[in-house]
Amino acid sequence: MVKTDIIIAGCGGAMGKAIIAASAEQQVRIVGGFEQQGASAVGEDLGQLAGIKPLSIAAQDSWDSLLSANRVIIDFTRPEPTIDHACAAAKAGVAMVVGATGFSSEQDAEIRAIAREIPIVKSGNMSLGVNLLCALAEQAAASLPSRYDIEIVEAHHRRKVDAPSGTGLMLGEAAASGRKVDLKTRSVRGRDGVSEPRKEGDIGFAVIRGGGIVGDHDVKFIGDREVLTLSHQAIDRALFAEGALVAAQWVNGKPPGLYSMRDVLGLK
Repeated sequence: MVKTDIIIAGCGGAMGKAIIAASAEQQVRIVGGFEQQGASAVGEDLGQLAGIKPLSIAAQDSWDSLLSANRVIIDFTRPEPTIDHACAAAKAGVAMVVGATGFSSEQDAEIRAIAREIPIVKSGNMSLGVNLLCALAEQAAASLPSRYDIEIVEAHHRRKVDAPSGTGLMLGEAAASGRKVDLKTRSVRGRDGVSEPRKEGDIGFAVIRGGGIVGDHDVKFIGDREVLTLSHQAIDRALFAEGALVAAQWVNGKPPGLYSMRDVLGLK
């Protein structure tokens, strides 16, 4: 199998390093790393940055020598630089995998526009298992009657500041899609004190923060006589890097378009 050539945007960050470290176990070849001008990683060997053997490839602060046909950029940075990186990729005709999160509606629209020129896989969670869980949650929500209450329970480490998590919201959107309802109007969060009884068809969220939990997610379908629980537990953050590398291999050579990890996995 021909190896896919990978360029890591944000190669000095935690996810950039994880992708470099995970690349040895995938059918990919790291050929470059990009960092913003002035970043401490610029000029450093990518292998040494990731804590593996030297790769004799230095992090660069210019795209000029990095972008060429049949290469794929993996980007886990932030929305603003990701847009800039995507514009550079579009000029060079290079595919992208975007794992950055927190995009505004306007930034999402920019990504969609750029995806008319190049293939882009974009997902709030690159875990293969989580994306399969989303598909199963949607299927279960579509199959079970609305009298089965849906509750999404997510747990993360004490340092996580946003709630519900992006993955929790992905699962909520999947369940809402299965039920053919709008999550924005049917989600219930932050129950406290005395409230009115639960409305049939609402989708509830519960959040746990503590310790070093990488990420646990449960989608519960609660009936009067049974409970169905679909569950995923992240054990090591390397799983997100591995998923991104699988996506990079998949998207290389695809026609322009905005793809998801469901497309990568062949899920409807």
